[in-house]
Amino acid sequence: MRTELKIAWRYLFAKKQYNAIHIISGISAAAVGVVTAAMICVLSVMNGFGTMVEQMFSLFDPDIRVTATTGKSFYDQGETFDALRQLPCIEMVSQTIEETALVQFDDKQMPVRLHGVDSTFQQLTQIHRIITDGHYEVYDGAFDRTVLGVGLAAQLGIGARFVSPLHLYAPKRHTKVNMLRPDQSFNDEVCFIAGTFAVQQATYDEEVMLVDIDLTRRLLDYTETEVTALLIKLSPNTSVKQAKKEIQHTLGNDYTVLDRYEQHKDFFRILHVEKLLTALLLIFILLIATFNIVGSLTMLIVDKQRDIQTLNHLGANCQMIQRIFLFEGWLISSLGAAIGLVIGLIICLLQEHCGLLKLGNGTEYVLSAYPVSVQTLDVLLVCVIVLSLGAIAAWIPARRIKVTK
Repeated sequence: MRTELKIAWRYLFAKKQYNAIHIISGISAAAVGVVTAAMICVLSVMNGFGTMVEQMFSLFDPDIRVTATTGKSFYDQGETFDALRQLPCIEMVSQTIEETALVQFDDKQMPVRLHGVDSTFQQLTQIHRIITDGHYEVYDGAFDRTVLGVGLAAQLGIGARFVSPLHLYAPKRHTKVNMLRPDQSFNDEVCFIAGTFAVQQATYDEEVMLVDIDLTRRLLDYTETEVTALLIKLSPNTSVKQAKKEIQHTLGNDYTVLDRYEQHKDFFRILHVEKLLTALLLIFILLIATFNIVGSLTMLIVDKQRDIQTLNHLGANCQMIQRIFLFEGWLISSLGAAIGLVIGLIICLLQEHCGLLKLGNGTEYVLSAYPVSVQTLDVLLVCVIVLSLGAIAAWIPARRIKVTK
């Protein structure tokens, strides 16, 4: 093997009868390098977006969410929930009621996702970091307050300094609709805006309205201990996977325990599919690029016919000669992969620290530049794919070599 590799290395840089062989070999290595760099950069950018969105979700969502397996609500009382709060892995438990309601401001009406939260919500999340106007407050001791998604506030035409109230409407829970007096079939509450927040996700910014949980109970006819979910903050340095198992074991199968990834399972699944499809497209382009190696190696085999016969007369068998040209093609793809890997990592490093590529004009989005996150597994997979395709491309012409005594 070492002898074949040495000969292949010499052939890679040796003078050839036709200059076109050098040119095609260089083009082959360059094409592989460009596609390798593109794969590293594109996958790193997609990882960066995924990490960014996950961080934005973490500012609003709890570490763990507990909901009823069947039905919409459950009662946060009894020995089971007392035992839950005593688990060492849990730092804080917050109650919430989430339901759809109708909000009205002046002549504008629209449905909203009402989140009734208790006094611990601010400590459980990092909501203060995403307040864009005003401040976080859902009850000031005298009046009910609300914090709206920034998109929802814009649609209603309201801001944090408005003094006019918002009216909330929801159907009475255990009452049939009176067609003659439909207004009597709805509960209504009033609150004042305290601030707006931005998660940079439409499902939050354009739909969610945070209010005090007691207001939500009055509006929806919920009892004092009735909730739709429990929001859990884990203790520092706690394994989410292990904590989830402990919580599920404590609560039993009547409740569903979701970690942060599972709370947005559809979003992360779509992100994973997009990354996979992008990788497949780049692999297809790489496959086309490696066909240059087939042409280059075929021309080299023709150019080295005399050397092939000489090696055969010196005792080299057909398999040994095939391995020489197999290594030759593999070296071309390896050289391209190495150059592309270095270029791709340098571009990612510059993007991370200097922000070469901007998002829009740099002021329209939460980040001014494309985020990147280089993952070791992605780099290793790219290298394996490039080298594997290079080996296959080299094997196609090499296997056709025949020598006769």
